[in-house]
Amino acid sequence: MSDIVLTARNLTRHYEVPRGMLRKPATLKALDGVSFTLERGKTLAVVGESGCGKSTLARLLTMIELPSSGSLNIAGEEVTGGASKEVLQKLRPKVQIVFQNPYGSLNPRHRIGFALEEPLLINTKLSAAERRDKAQAMVESVGLRPEHYDRYPHMFSGGQRQRIAIARALMLDPDVLVLDEPVSALDVSIQAQVLNLLASIQDKHKLAYLFISHDLSVVRHIADEVIVMYLGRAVEQAARAEIFANARHPYTRALLSATPVPDPSFRKERIVLKGELPSPLNPPTGCAFNPRCPRVFDRCMTQRPELLPAGKAMIACHAVELDQEKQVA
Repeated sequence: MSDIVLTARNLTRHYEVPRGMLRKPATLKALDGVSFTLERGKTLAVVGESGCGKSTLARLLTMIELPSSGSLNIAGEEVTGGASKEVLQKLRPKVQIVFQNPYGSLNPRHRIGFALEEPLLINTKLSAAERRDKAQAMVESVGLRPEHYDRYPHMFSGGQRQRIAIARALMLDPDVLVLDEPVSALDVSIQAQVLNLLASIQDKHKLAYLFISHDLSVVRHIADEVIVMYLGRAVEQAARAEIFANARHPYTRALLSATPVPDPSFRKERIVLKGELPSPLNPPTGCAFNPRCPRVFDRCMTQRPELLPAGKAMIACHAVELDQEKQVA
C-alpha cells in the first residue's frame, strides 16, 4: 500500500467577481498553482497571512469546491477533470475537516451523540445500535466521558467542543484530516492538550494531516513539512527543520521574525514589512511580494518567480536565485 494518500499538482481556484453592468467581471485568483503530496502519518503545515489562500485550499481538498484547474488525486482517484458524482461520494469520507471555530461548527440544537452518528447515518449502512456503539467509543477516545454523549454543545468548553469536532471528523475512518486553524480559538494551555491529542490520534491511525495555521510556534511543534503561501502561491516549501533553521525567502524570514520567543533575554532581528497584502483582484506585476520586499530589484517588477530547488528547499524568489548564481560564480 502506497504511503502517499493525496497528490495535488498546480491546483488553482479562480472566482468571477461582478463589477457592474457595463464592466467585465474581474478574476479573483484565490489559489494560483499549488503542488504537494500528503503521506500517511505525516503533517504538512500551510502558513501565511489572512487572504493567502489557505482556507480555499482546504475547501478544494475536502471537495466542498472543485478546482478551476490542476490535478487532485485522492486514494488513486482523480477528482479533477469531471469526476462523477459516484466517485466524489466515495472519496469525500476519506478527507475530513476540523474547522477553526469550535463554537460555530456544532449545531446547538443537536446532542453530541447525534452529531457524531450523523456521518454514519448518511454514509454507511450501519444499524442504529452499531452507530451508537461507534460514536460512544469515539467520545472516550478523544478524552471525554460517556455521560457527555447526551449533552448539548453549549454545555461544553471550547477545548471540549474541539475534541467533539475532532471525534466527528474521525467517524468515517478518513485517510486525511484537514485542520483549519484548529487551536487558534483556544487558550494556550488547552491548545497544548488538543495538539497532543492530534499527535496521539495520528500515531494510532497513521493519518495524514494538512495543518493550516498562522501561528509558527504551533507549526514548529506539529509539522513535518511546511508550505509558506503568499497571495495564492507557494513561495517556500521545505522540511520543518530547514524552514526554521535556514529560511531564505524574505517573506518567510519576516514571518519567523514576528514569532514570539519565550525567553526575555533572547534578542533577534525584527523584520517589519511595509504596506498591506495586495488585493488578489489586482495583484502586482512580476513577483506579488515586490511592493513589500526588502530585497526587491528590477527583475521582481516584471517577471514572476517560479518555485525552484534552492538547497534543501523549494523557493520562488529572484533574490535567492541571484544568491545561488553568485555562489556558483
